[in-house]
Amino acid sequence: MVTIKDPIIEIEAGTALDSTAKEVYRNLQVLYNTVAGEQALDRDFGIDASILDHPQENAKVLLVAEYVRKTERYEPRASVARVEWTAGQSQDGTMTPKVVIELV
Repeated sequence: MVTIKDPIIEIEAGTALDSTAKEVYRNLQVLYNTVAGEQALDRDFGIDASILDHPQENAKVLLVAEYVRKTERYEPRASVARVEWTAGQSQDGTMTPKVVIELV
């Protein structure tokens, strides 16, 4: 089984106000650290935990797609530029995604 540590969110420098960047950062922290199905009024909000049942390489690809899809849906002021895996090569299946965001 694959384990995900809390994702690291990095917002690339841009023309957005600092307060907007902070708000987007907070919103994405909540989105990425919520398991889909936990929110009563919106069961799709959050990241699908069933992705973690896949082999590590497949889970990485599925998580990138999930981050892109959920960011587009729930935070339209941001887009995912790339996802880097900072500690995904350990044998215990632990991965730490670094999601790099561009403000639009």
